[in-house]
Amino acid sequence: MKLATYKDGSRDGQLVVVSRDLATAHYATGIAGKLQQALDDWGFVAPQLQDLSEALNQGKSRHAFPFEPQRCMAPLPRAYQWADGSAYINHVELVRAARKAQVPPTYYTDPLMYQGGSDDFLGPCDPVLVPSEDFGIDFEAEVAVVTGDVPMGASPEQALDGIRLVMLANDVSLRNLIPDELAKGFGFFQSKPATAFSPVAVTLDELGDAWQGGRVHLTLQSTWNGRRVGMCDAGPEMTFHFGQLVAHICKTRNVRAGSIVGSGTVSNKGVEQDGRTEWPKGYSCIAEKRAIETIQDGQPSTAFMQFGDTIRIEMKGKDGQSVFGAIDQTVAAQR
Repeated sequence: MKLATYKDGSRDGQLVVVSRDLATAHYATGIAGKLQQALDDWGFVAPQLQDLSEALNQGKSRHAFPFEPQRCMAPLPRAYQWADGSAYINHVELVRAARKAQVPPTYYTDPLMYQGGSDDFLGPCDPVLVPSEDFGIDFEAEVAVVTGDVPMGASPEQALDGIRLVMLANDVSLRNLIPDELAKGFGFFQSKPATAFSPVAVTLDELGDAWQGGRVHLTLQSTWNGRRVGMCDAGPEMTFHFGQLVAHICKTRNVRAGSIVGSGTVSNKGVEQDGRTEWPKGYSCIAEKRAIETIQDGQPSTAFMQFGDTIRIEMKGKDGQSVFGAIDQTVAAQR
């Protein structure tokens, strides 16, 4: 099933069930008013939502209405936890190679992860508001999962069983603020503003055989100012799968229902052509493009985002239909 949250003037919105083709929706009123309620009592609530989903997909819901992504908040408008990994080691290798730094061996055996703000997420069509273009505005196209309760000490296999939903994320970064923050030794904070999520979050069965080994084996599309810049495979090169990412958190703490865990920037390796490395699948963030330019030309030539820029992030199934709907945002000045 596919779930979304409609804006209703409250902080947590109104839960709706969305048809598989993203054409129609139905309020989940009477089953669960908010997505967090469903996650808190998943075993009882999910089957009822599934029944509503089946009726909607069969055209048997009397009170169905056209689905409008513009009315959506993030599926979870605020969450108990937002932890973002860096599961694609190629992204790490490129960024470090650009500054002539080695990748520590531990990066290949233990995932990188930071704790982001989870009190103020953006809806899929909400603007990205930034005080200044000088901050180095960048999009980051990612896959994310929403968990149920996962106990401390859970193995990666046990952690996979705790995943309830999958969605897309735009983990906005302010690149020019990052170096000074990291130099303090305490990690990201001001350089990581509100994250946006796709219109809908989907259960694993909606992905079919595209969900394998804790990875989504589909292409993540990034379109910047109307130009497609990324067609990256989200599955094969994900060094750490979602079970490993969730288990990483569980090493010393419980993970509670409604926690969101991100994959980090989806990234694919380049291929050698005529003595030069080419990246035919593009990139899922501007920082990676700039890293490639620095490696090849000695300096970056692609600028970060400006006010008025647009970014669209979407993933289509093997049938060509959008799985999660699109994140479709415009960058604007915070007034």
